[in-house]
This record gives sequence, C-alpha cells and structure tokens, in this order.
Amino acid sequence: MGYSSEVYELAGREMEQRKLYAEQELEKRRNRLYDICPRAREIERELVTISVSAGKRVIMGSDVRKELEILKGRSLGLQKELDELLISNNLPKNYLEEWYVCDKCGDTGNIDGRMCSCMKNLLKKTAYEQLNRSSPLSLCSFEAFSLNYYSKIKDEKSGKIPYNYMQSVLRFCKKYADEFSPESHSLIFQGGPGLGKTHLSLSIAQTVIDKGYGVIYVSAPNIVSRLENDRFGNNSERKAETEQLLNECDLLILDDMGTEYQSKFGVSVMYNTLNTRLMTNHPTIISSNLSAKEIQEMYGTRMMSRIIGMLDRIEFTGNDIRQLKRRERRK
Repeated sequence: MGYSSEVYELAGREMEQRKLYAEQELEKRRNRLYDICPRAREIERELVTISVSAGKRVIMGSDVRKELEILKGRSLGLQKELDELLISNNLPKNYLEEWYVCDKCGDTGNIDGRMCSCMKNLLKKTAYEQLNRSSPLSLCSFEAFSLNYYSKIKDEKSGKIPYNYMQSVLRFCKKYADEFSPESHSLIFQGGPGLGKTHLSLSIAQTVIDKGYGVIYVSAPNIVSRLENDRFGNNSERKAETEQLLNECDLLILDDMGTEYQSKFGVSVMYNTLNTRLMTNHPTIISSNLSAKEIQEMYGTRMMSRIIGMLDRIEFTGNDIRQLKRRERRK
C-alpha cells in the first residue's frame, strides 16, 4: 500500500537508528573483548594488514597468485585463532559481527534494489503508531479492571446481578483477546457511559498488539474529524492512507460511536468503514452509549442492519464507574 511522506521519513529514520545501533554495539563488544584478550586486537590488526597487502598486489597487475595464496593461508590461520579465542571465552562465533534486526538486508531496508520485508513491516507499524498516537493504548489492562464497582444486588430492570454479569463479560473479553485471529467475530459493546466499555476494548487492543497483530484504536469523533480535515484540506495522500489503514488493519476498534458531530459526512465515514471491513471479513469492535433505536435514528436502517446481522452484541450494565470513583476521591 502507499504511505504518506511522513511515514516514509519516520520509518527511514528508524532504519538508520537500527543500523547505527548495531555498529555501536559491535564496537562496544570489540572493546570488551580487547580488554579481556589483548591478542584479539593484534589478530584483527594483522587481518587488516593482510587485506591491504592483498589489495596492493592485485592492483600491481603482476603474477602474484603464489603471494596471494600465502596471504590467504595466513588470513585463515589468524581467523581460526580468533574463533578459538572467542570459544575459550564462551562468546558466540558471530561476536565480532554486526547484530542487525534484519539479517537479510543488514538494516538497510533494501535487498538488491527491492524493499525488504522488514521495511514493509516497519512502514505499516509506523503508520499504525501515527494513527494511534492520540489513543491511550497502554493505559488499560484486564488486570486493572475491577469488578468491585459493580453491584451484587439484582437489578430489577435488567434482571441481572451486575457483578456476576460483568464477570462473565470480562471472561469473554479475555478469551476473545487471547484467541484473536483474522477470522474473529466483530463485536459491539453497548451500555451507558462509565460501565467499562473503553477499558475492556483497550485491554483487548493491548493483548492483540502483544500477539503481533496490527491494531488501530480510534474514537469516532477523532477519525471523522481527521478524514474531514484531510478531505476538505486537500490532503488526499493522507486521507487515502488513513482509509486504507482503517480498512485493512487486523483489528479496528471504534470507540464512542455516536459522540461524533452529526453530519452526512460523519454518517458516511462510519457506514463505509464498517461495511468495508465486514464485507472483507476484518474484525471490528465498536463501543457506543447509544441504544439500538438511537443508532438507527442517527445512522439509518442500513447501518443498523449491518450491526444486527454481523456483529455480536455485548451489553454492559451497572452504575457509572466514573461517578463512583469521583465520590471516592471526595471522601
């Protein structure tokens, strides 16, 4: 896929940093070896001298085959001695080589003029990070989700005991995250504000990211605003990149659907994004404070049809945890 010039620049800097780091770490290892084994320094100097001598003889153009064979023999002998020194000091054979993140391209990002797979992955990772940079992805975890804020008294309206019910929701979300794959079902989290929808969706996102998948977590207002600014600001390059990332990432989490500014453009963005992902079987998680009726009123029958027919509904119940925490702080 195509990326913006900003993403290419950031990925290029990261690749340069990887190469520089490998070179700096090699120099540190080399100096540590010299400290414990001065003979290693002498061998490396002799190897350099032999290499220079061989080069000079080749440039001379005369028949120096015999001399080159002698130099080669000396070089092999010294290399063998160096290998034995490494072994005797319990060091790996490649101790005096650069340890690159990608051995295929040596952290250059290219192999014979073609982009290496590591560079393709880095571009994608960088694009995800740019789109996620305003999201609190690292702030929530399953371990930090407390059930203590949910009542153990049966709710007369729903007929559920919030504590027991939300315990099952927590188990479901953990299982979903642990077993996530590109074939996972799409979900919609529904319920009033402050019931844990954002916390659990962020926890899913973090677990799925740790499994190596590409995740985009955005609030509905932010993504509509970004695409709107790109469209009317004539930034077609970034708009195309954003739309493709939203459509193709392994998991898209749209938080706070229904809180974005109501407009034809916003409704179009939400419908097109969800519809494209569902039609291409890309898992999506939506969270919303809206009821089914309110979703239909805001987005129309087509959107509601997609949600009812293709998303598994997870209802959240209980009292507003944010208000409960505020009361605790005031005491």
